[in-house]
Amino acid sequence: MISKFLELVRRCSGNLVALTGAGISADSGIPTFRGKDGLWNKYRPEELATPQAFAKNPRLVWEWYAWRMEKVFSARPNPAHLALAIMERKGLLKAVITQNVDNLHERAGSRNVIHLHGRIDEMRCLGCDRIVRVAKPPKAIPPVCECGEMMRPNVVWFGEALPERELELAMSLCEENSVLVIGTSAVVYPAAYLPHHAKRNGNMVIEINPDVTPVTDIADLSVRERAGKFFEPLLPILEEEGFP
Repeated sequence: MISKFLELVRRCSGNLVALTGAGISADSGIPTFRGKDGLWNKYRPEELATPQAFAKNPRLVWEWYAWRMEKVFSARPNPAHLALAIMERKGLLKAVITQNVDNLHERAGSRNVIHLHGRIDEMRCLGCDRIVRVAKPPKAIPPVCECGEMMRPNVVWFGEALPERELELAMSLCEENSVLVIGTSAVVYPAAYLPHHAKRNGNMVIEINPDVTPVTDIADLSVRERAGKFFEPLLPILEEEGFP
């Protein structure tokens, strides 16, 4: 599978983008919405990650996001994040389109990262729209902007539209380039449409996922493996001076 993957990457000749989901960060120890420790198991994500939940109980929502921030900020990029950063640096990868709200791609060294669902390391003011980037959870919960209005996590909640600029850019990239789909269930739209958009425009689709997904049937190569485990032996190959 590694040799076939490298062959397809070479064939893309730099016309390649990555679409990443929760699976790429799972190997860094970042839990999904509720995680495994049961701390938030009595709540469903739809009860916390919505504008209605925030309006009803902003402190509860912020306590959940503060917990998630701690998990993200203490995590480290894994081999999959590092591999994508190397590929970008070498001109093999144009951009990373991510459904994740963590900043592990940036911390791994990726520079062109498109966040479809926002960023958990940012807060946005409900009054003046000021955005503040943070490196740790806010001390005051809920946090208040300099203008005096409350701030919210700068992420896309259930029922909210994706940021228009980022979605348009992602669609354009997938129309013009092949797509490496990593760790996404490919069921959450409109992001789930992106690999199909690439395929319909004559581009290749490469999938890395331990599970079969709706992308599997259209993929030119589908690898049944966790992202971190698959890319770990690839790091020294990608780093080689003569590659590709």
